[in-house]
Amino acid sequence: MSSSVLTFLTLLVMGLVAIVLVRGLVNMAKGGSGSTSNKLMQARVVLQAIAIILIMLTLWVTGGGRPS
Repeated sequence: MSSSVLTFLTLLVMGLVAIVLVRGLVNMAKGGSGSTSNKLMQARVVLQAIAIILIMLTLWVTGGGRPS
């Protein structure tokens, strides 16, 4: 997998984390279902874990910014 693909996937997942976070905040502010809030929180945690893995993988593939 090339570094540009990993970077794109990382940014995509980070964007999804932000979307799920905002949806959870809106649901909480409206006094929505606790079940929905719980599912959104679980989805956010999973997406954050995926984002961290992708960030670490991108750093590993690119050499972590170290000079060649």
